[in-house]
Amino acid sequence: MEAWVSAWGDFLFRYAISRVQDRDIAADLVQETFLAAWKGRQSFKGEASRKTWLTGILKHKITDHIRQQIRRRKLETALDDDPASPWFQDDHSWREPQRAWHDSPDRLAHDKDFRLALDDCLSHLPARQRLVFILREINGDDSEEICKQYDISTTNLHVLMHRARLALRHCLQSHGFGASS
Repeated sequence: MEAWVSAWGDFLFRYAISRVQDRDIAADLVQETFLAAWKGRQSFKGEASRKTWLTGILKHKITDHIRQQIRRRKLETALDDDPASPWFQDDHSWREPQRAWHDSPDRLAHDKDFRLALDDCLSHLPARQRLVFILREINGDDSEEICKQYDISTTNLHVLMHRARLALRHCLQSHGFGASS
């Protein structure tokens, strides 16, 4: 097991932290991954590399962790914590009309300052919104697969994506990107 930890531990930790955005949780998930792999090492058939096999186990651990979080969270709490809530009135209309976005996505994709701002803004999203946004928009995962993997409806995915985009837009504007004055 020491060889596995030294060969793939850092990779698995980086993978986990990119998904859960919490160092302690990521470390726990990687540890659980190694324990599960050790217990199931006899079932490893060698059809994929050991790194791929361990990553697959980690993906399942991350999925299980997120499902537990979702089950524990009450709808009211989720809505109260939603960073997009302050932009809407009780009748769900905008408090202020949205301005046009002026930055070029092609330019921003190569802008280091933008990437740092985006990472900061992502860290402020609720865990579930952050996860689906990263999976869909950054990793390019298929919407159906995300819904299946996290046991959410297509409608719920669209709501989470919409709220994440709103929150990110607002946050990125506060970092000086986006809407014209």
